Amino acid sequence: MSLESEVDLPGEAELPGALPEALRAELVAFRRDLHMHPELGNQEFRTTAAIKARLEKAGLKPRVLAIGTGLVCDIGEWDGGRPMLALRADIDALPIPDTKSECSYRSTVPDRAHACGHDIHTTVVLGAGLVLAELHKQGKLPRPVRLLFQPAEEVLPGGAADAIECGVLDGVGRIVAVHCDPKVDAGRIGLREGAITSACDRLEVALDGPGGHTARPHLTTDLVTAAARVAIDVPALVGRRADTRSGLAVTWGRIESGHAPNVIPQHAELSGTVRCLDLGAWRQAPDLVVAAIDEVANLHGAKSEINYVRGVPPVVNDGGVTELLRDAMTARRGALSVEGTEQSLGGEDFSWYLEHVPGAMARLGVRTPGERTVRDLHQGDFDADESAITVGVELFTAAALIDAAG
Repeated sequence: MSLESEVDLPGEAELPGALPEALRAELVAFRRDLHMHPELGNQEFRTTAAIKARLEKAGLKPRVLAIGTGLVCDIGEWDGGRPMLALRADIDALPIPDTKSECSYRSTVPDRAHACGHDIHTTVVLGAGLVLAELHKQGKLPRPVRLLFQPAEEVLPGGAADAIECGVLDGVGRIVAVHCDPKVDAGRIGLREGAITSACDRLEVALDGPGGHTARPHLTTDLVTAAARVAIDVPALVGRRADTRSGLAVTWGRIESGHAPNVIPQHAELSGTVRCLDLGAWRQAPDLVVAAIDEVANLHGAKSEINYVRGVPPVVNDGGVTELLRDAMTARRGALSVEGTEQSLGGEDFSWYLEHVPGAMARLGVRTPGERTVRDLHQGDFDADESAITVGVELFTAAALIDAAG
């Protein structure tokens, strides 16, 4: 692989590490292979093996995580001095069908799809690693860099927690990531200092009563009404008991009760999510939500059993690391390639790393410029403009070089 060519950086000092055309084509093919063979969280054995094989081919020494999938790989040897920059990718897919009708690389696995862009994220970090490995051989990478391929991002509370227990942050001082954004054009990234995603928890509620006949609701617990009031009143109560600026919201995705029109059931179930824009409010959310559910259920004579599943806190971008990404993108593609972005209500387990080290996540544009149709995340027809792979590699290589020179 030759990395002698350098990008043209208007008004900036030139950085090495432009992506050679042969590697560009290889990365597109690698991404398409991943797209055709999606694997769910903690089952990414084929994906892990493919990444490992390519890194070893480049002369690197990747280490599979003790949990069985995912891996880390250092480029250069850390001497115990200044901590490394880590480049993180998530490698798992979603349990939904790939509905793209005319696509040569659509998923070959029923009811499995890379509909969140993790195949793009993985390929970006792999490509950056291959470029940086060549620069290291040429003596152009002053400090070591860690590649982190993390499993099970889509599985609450996220595979990041398991990866951290495996020691992936040992020797790491800062960490960066990208997430595909179908609302941003390929060739651009979105940045935001502070919270860029939201907290997301899962909520499961079971309500029970003695049951009865619909002709005599006054003699029993009208459980369907109780479930309906929990569904309506709990979000309203929580919204009034938390600072409205925190964006704490309960939203139901399922409600189920009863089997016959003239029978008051003995059991009802609701499940949904709790999302929050603010880290402090997220920490108070379980007590607020559980109290509201108990209050409404008791009012209607129903016994409640609540399973509040902690998910992930918000991703809160560090100011200094956000500027590193801004400087890196500006060096590669100019200041106009960076735009501001809003805080999303989606959850991301990248946040767990930021509980330990400063870091930042950028939104990687994957919409083909001029395209009006937005193929949204977590939809079966999601796809990405593959030129975004080059952009992500350029961003991460520049970030690593600027960080190493700092």
